[in-house]
Amino acid sequence: MSIALKQVFNKDKTFRPKRKFEPGTQRFELHKRAQASLNSGVDLKAAVQLPSGEDQNDWVAVHVVDFFNRINLIYGTICEFCTERTCPVMSGGPKYEYRWQDDMKYKKPTALPAPQYMNLLMDWIEVQINNEDIFPTSVGVPFPKNFLQICKKILCRLFRVFVHVYIHHFDRIILMGAEAHVNTCYKHFYYFVTELNLIDRKELEPLKEMTTRMCN
Repeated sequence: MSIALKQVFNKDKTFRPKRKFEPGTQRFELHKRAQASLNSGVDLKAAVQLPSGEDQNDWVAVHVVDFFNRINLIYGTICEFCTERTCPVMSGGPKYEYRWQDDMKYKKPTALPAPQYMNLLMDWIEVQINNEDIFPTSVGVPFPKNFLQICKKILCRLFRVFVHVYIHHFDRIILMGAEAHVNTCYKHFYYFVTELNLIDRKELEPLKEMTTRMCN
């Protein structure tokens, strides 16, 4: 990574503190393996496959946290250009509009400006991944029975960040020289969610043409 790119993706640009795994734990080892897959030359399609003998929930957990950290960072680099004036609705071009619902303040799907939607989204995910009942960190504590369903919802919503960034702010990513990094993150994400069937195919439609060029 170039020095300029390192400055773009520095810790000060991160939306919020990164969730980390404790060294010495099995999940930390899986986390390192997942991180290594972003190295240049690695076959991302093969890297996302569940390692032999590993628990699928553990594998999904470390990837969900890693993707949250990375996508949060990507959005953090362009968030000053994503305003209520430039992005009055959370959308992916004219065909796709995303409405926020969280069963708390927003009990019905609600149209919101993109930056407000993003803040609610990142806050919501952060609560999920820091909830020990959903993402247990202690060895031997089981995942909840609905763990994969929760992760599917998290990943589906994170995909919407890619949609918005690619369609509305990719010119800014190019100006920052971060295009290759963002594309690699996207390919890693796409291969992972399709390998394990974690996102409904219709949710992937907004970036279908780009994905076909980039990932096939």
